[in-house]
Amino acid sequence: MSWIAIGTALWLGILTSISPCPLATNIAAVSFIGRKVGQIRLVLLSGLLYTLGRTLAYTLLAILIMAGLMAGGEVARFLQHNLNQLLGPVLILVGMMLLEMLAGTASLNFAGEGVQQRAAAGGIGWAFLLGLLFALSFCPVSAGLFFGGLIPLSTAHQSRIILPVLYGAGTAVPVLIFAFIIAFASNKVGQVFNRLTQIERVVRVVTGVLFILAGIYYSLAYVYEVPIKIW
Repeated sequence: MSWIAIGTALWLGILTSISPCPLATNIAAVSFIGRKVGQIRLVLLSGLLYTLGRTLAYTLLAILIMAGLMAGGEVARFLQHNLNQLLGPVLILVGMMLLEMLAGTASLNFAGEGVQQRAAAGGIGWAFLLGLLFALSFCPVSAGLFFGGLIPLSTAHQSRIILPVLYGAGTAVPVLIFAFIIAFASNKVGQVFNRLTQIERVVRVVTGVLFILAGIYYSLAYVYEVPIKIW
């Protein structure tokens, strides 16, 4: 497995976490963690439990999807021979979603206000459950990055655990950062949130452009078999 694949999985997770829809869930998680301001150990433990919940959810989901894909001999052989051809269009579509060129507002939410209210009234164990439920609450961008980015990447490298774990950890990076800020410098939380929302669009646009360029390369090289050399 290459360092590029490892870095890509982690970056896809981080990009997922700072996209508008997942960022809203992370704000809710930070609000939950912030209840324990003044109790450094509990704040940090809540952040770690939230990270563990997200990571476990994405890892198990990736394992199930890849196991299903590889269970059928015909499907496995098809992917082995056609994965590179499929990657081109998939990367272009994900890139277009990141650039907001494709309209889509549907989302799947397993952690509504009721769950969040119960979490707010409960103990730190709820941080793990929130991480698990928030991870499975897909919106178009997060679904595109997970199903269109991570799953093909993990399939290409036959990584059912390592890459999904890195992706899951990446999606929780902002919450971990805010957990440390809440624990040691809570007055800086608002400033960091404002800064994060400012850079999110730039990061998303750059990544979207890169995805489209990569998709064009894969399409030309593997679909149309245009000889392309990259130095």
